[in-house]
Parts: sequence; structure tokens; C-alpha cells
Amino acid sequence: MAGEGQKDHTVVIKWSGNEYKITLSDSSTVANMKDSIYKDTGVRPERQKLLGLKYNGKAPTDDVAISQLKLKTNTKIMMMGSREEELDKVKEPPPDLPEVINDFDIEEDEIAIENREEYLSKIDRRVRDYKIEVFNPPREGKKLLVLDIDYTLFDHRSVAETANELMRPFLHEFLQSAYEDYDIVIWSATGMKWINVKMKELGVTDNPSYKITFHLDSSAMISVHTPKYGVIEVKPLGVIWGKYEQWTPKNTIMFDDIRRNFIMNPQNGLRIKAFREAHQNRAKDRELLKLAKYLKDISTVDDFTTLNHRKWEKYRSKRKHDHSDGDHVSESLNTD
Repeated sequence: MAGEGQKDHTVVIKWSGNEYKITLSDSSTVANMKDSIYKDTGVRPERQKLLGLKYNGKAPTDDVAISQLKLKTNTKIMMMGSREEELDKVKEPPPDLPEVINDFDIEEDEIAIENREEYLSKIDRRVRDYKIEVFNPPREGKKLLVLDIDYTLFDHRSVAETANELMRPFLHEFLQSAYEDYDIVIWSATGMKWINVKMKELGVTDNPSYKITFHLDSSAMISVHTPKYGVIEVKPLGVIWGKYEQWTPKNTIMFDDIRRNFIMNPQNGLRIKAFREAHQNRAKDRELLKLAKYLKDISTVDDFTTLNHRKWEKYRSKRKHDHSDGDHVSESLNTD
């Protein structure tokens, strides 16, 4: 508890899929906060990387007082870092990770919901009220690629010292290749603060080889009721289509590891294989290379609604350089 004349500061540390509340006084320092985090998580202070925590525009040193950070009550701070014992066991999968993360296949009786008036009204409200911060203006004639983050581009559950350890292999090569034909939007079912932090830590935000058009967060999603699965939150592409006339169902594709997220636009969604247990799988995961090839092959298709993205791995384009896997892409991605 804080002494007389002082007040308590409560922050929430997000780490390895869990949240930890830390209470500190005005006189506490960043070092005191790291010690408290260590007691709760087992991650030693020197291994903690607190994302988004700033003082005078840069990461605070350990002697900075908590009062100087001017943190709001229950400010959430994302942490990277590993316990000592886990550094020697990175090849073992996390014991509490389920095989399937809350997903289901869209069945025929579910598809009808995409035309329900009450859900189209929700989309209209998002089009009207949701504010988009555009980083780079849409380019004329480009198709649209919408990407999820967690388990699609980044293993957000495993522990690591840096974001790069959890980044899906070939991420930057994939985005560079896609950018040639598509404007790119990031849409995550989290808050905008976390999206911005993750994209910066992954080196996506200011990458010189490609540009991101804008981010969408959970506030752009809508809730729908399905007969079989009850109320679920989904990502309706109609929010983007309602704001930008140049993008339609004919030229938009969305990648997400959870199929339910595109239940309002099933023809435009491609369920990507989830990237989990990064330390064990990053050496062999080639999903983004293969998908870079698919995006390149369909880039000349006039109407994406004629494609069956469920069978994307079997797609054969009319392009002369067609191959059976993504090996050639790794060679061509870095060439002009």
C-alpha cells in the first residue's frame, strides 16, 4: 500500500496469454515494478521487455519513478520474456495449449446469416461510426489483402525474449511480395494499442519494402448469432467495402486462422494454418511462402468470388511459372 500522501498505481501485465495485476506506489520505480512482475510470473527483471512503456519518448530506465510515467489506472502493458527454466525447454510445447482454438467449419445453414438485415445494419453503423487512421493511402488498381495477427503472423501465446522469435517465418518476404499486387490491412480481434505495438515490434510498421494501409481492431467487429454456436464476434469485410468503393467481394481476400471470423463473407476468407509453438515449428513452417505464391497466382483473377479458397493449395494458375510448392517464391521475393 502507498504511504500517507501517496497513491497506488495498478497496472496489468499481459504475458503468455495471462494477465497479472501489479500494485505500486508513487515512490516505486520501474525496478520495483519488474521485481513485482518477477514474483508473479517468474520472469527475471533482466529478461523482461515491457512493450509500449515510454518515458520521454523511449523505454524508461530502472530508476524512473512510476509517478513520472503518468500511467492511467489499470493500464495494460504487454511483456516479452522467458523464465529461466523455459529457455532450456523451448522444444517442449506449452502444456496448456489446446489442439484447436475455438473454431468450427462454416456449414451451409450458417452462411445464410451474411444477408440478415440486423447484421447488415450493424455493418452500416460501423461504416458510419468507426474511424480509420490511414497510414498509407489506397493505391489505384490494387486488390485488398486483410490479415489477422495472432497465430496468423505471430505466435502470441508462447514465451520468448523478443518478438522476432515468435514471428512467423518469411513474414517480411510474404508482405513484400503481396504488396506488389495488394494493399494490405491488418485486422486483429484485440485493441488498437496492442496491434500498433505488435506491428512495430515485428518490424512491420516502418518496413521499407512494403506499406500497411491501415489497422482495424475489435471495435470494427460485430456480434452475430448462429443457430449452432450461439453469439460470436466476427470481422465483416463490409465495413471496409462500405468505406472504400475500390474494394469489393471481387478483389478482396482475408487470411485468418479462425474460420468464424469471416462468416459474414465466407467467399472471401482463407483459413490459414495456425502458427503455434514457435520455437518448435519456425524452422519448418513454410505457410507464408506458399500463400505468397497463391496470392501472386490469383492476382490476375477478375473476380475472387469464383475461387474456392478452401482448396487454395490445389490451385493452378495459367501463369507460366506455376510450380507445385512455394520454393521458387523464396528466390523471387527478393528480386525486382
